Amino acid sequence: GTLIMVVFIRKYMNIERMALIEKGENPYPTKPRQSNTSVPLRFSLLLIGFGLGLLVGYILYEALGMEEGVAYFSMIFVFGGGGLGLAYIIEEKKAKEKENE
Repeated sequence: GTLIMVVFIRKYMNIERMALIEKGENPYPTKPRQSNTSVPLRFSLLLIGFGLGLLVGYILYEALGMEEGVAYFSMIFVFGGGGLGLAYIIEEKKAKEKENE
């Protein structure tokens, strides 16, 4: 079923392109690519948050004698969420700057 669906989608895409060519239009319009830094920014700050969470979890476990699972997982979630929150703030700031231009 999947193979038949792919074949028909390709067939109708080809028909649509041929119709555009007959009208004199470009079937492959070129648009300037806008760089989207939001995904790498989110991912990098999330990983930084995980790393900091592991470090602080280790400190809580060793220095304060907190239970191991609670120390690690709570700090990973707290710092990972903090990293995502920071990414959101940075993206909003970029969007406002872009809007003001």
